[in-house]
Amino acid sequence: MRTTYMAKPGQVDRKWLIVDAEGQTLGRLASEVASILRGKNKPTFTPHIDTGDHVIVINASKIELTGNKLNGKIYYRHTNHPGGLKQTTANDMRNNKPERMIELAVKGMLPKNTLGRAQGMKLHVYAGSEHKHQAQKPEVYTLRG
Repeated sequence: MRTTYMAKPGQVDRKWLIVDAEGQTLGRLASEVASILRGKNKPTFTPHIDTGDHVIVINASKIELTGNKLNGKIYYRHTNHPGGLKQTTANDMRNNKPERMIELAVKGMLPKNTLGRAQGMKLHVYAGSEHKHQAQKPEVYTLRG
């Protein structure tokens, strides 16, 4: 009798992957990165175990948005004080904090629980082409499409 394979936390083989965001569309990049962080691209995927890889995203400042999203998309945050709602357009966010823009897009596609937070911690985003993870020997990952 066959049984379904269930990965165990100690048996997970994690790789480091590097993704270049230059010229990529934000949502398409985020959905593929979220899939890698969850481990859905591996045959050993188990929904309740963190089987994903670490992902380094470089050139976040060169991400593309389709349509009129640069001026029309608004990011909101609140300071937890009365009247503390702050809003930023996507164009300002791309110019000032492009790393945060990609982090918000990817984390919105991960599960909203402890497992999703653990998977989100394996995302490393950098605005330029330099990163500090050379010691991990990251492999270059090319996006589909």
